[in-house]
Amino acid sequence: MTTAAFRPVAVIPVYNHGEAIGGVVARVRDGGLRCVLVDDGSSASCAAVLDVLARSPDVVLVRLPRNQGKGGAMMAGLRAAAAAGYTHALQIDADGQHDAGDIPAFLERARQSPSAVICGTPVYDESIPKVRYYGRYASHFWMWLCSLSFAISDSMCGFRVYPLASVVPLLDSARLGRRMDFDPEVLVRLHWRGVEMVNVPTHVTYPRDGVSHFRYGFDNLLIVAMYARLFAGMLLRSPLLLWRKVVTR
Repeated sequence: MTTAAFRPVAVIPVYNHGEAIGGVVARVRDGGLRCVLVDDGSSASCAAVLDVLARSPDVVLVRLPRNQGKGGAMMAGLRAAAAAGYTHALQIDADGQHDAGDIPAFLERARQSPSAVICGTPVYDESIPKVRYYGRYASHFWMWLCSLSFAISDSMCGFRVYPLASVVPLLDSARLGRRMDFDPEVLVRLHWRGVEMVNVPTHVTYPRDGVSHFRYGFDNLLIVAMYARLFAGMLLRSPLLLWRKVVTR
């Protein structure tokens, strides 16, 4: 893919982030990107905010009739971005926890490695809840095991750039988790397909007034079930994955 063919857009899943989304969109636009906002069945008040934002020619609004979860919203947004002719999609959360100032660096890495996924590796401050900080390492362990690789530094960070030519065919051919299990699963499955992973540090802050939709019991159960499926898939693919490690040394 040549530099001239590089056409990125931001895809932002939104579920009742009416107070934060305006600032996120402004910062994304400052980073030089147009936006695809996915209204994941938000309340009327948040939907009204999104309607106002969508008046800008740089913002496209995809509205889902009912809440499908972060993964379902991302799938809808990624497909919409590909249908509009974009080549890459930057995923960023709607609650303002990601540092939009890092967008130019992420896009430059994607331009340099257009077939790779540019994965955010979080650098946390003291705002992160300790239970989430330590809980992430369990997910990382299973991700490394299911991929038979340390190529992916962080399994859960929702700040990344996807090459649409790789991720959309995956969405069309595999049944991925539609909620918080989407972020780690899509990376593992792309890795299985031989997609390169480029890890880039990025600062992450948990706003005190931020709205989090991570449900510790339900979403952790989904993630455990997802890794059980991936582990079975890894066992079937392990000869190929191990052979790939040998030939790429």
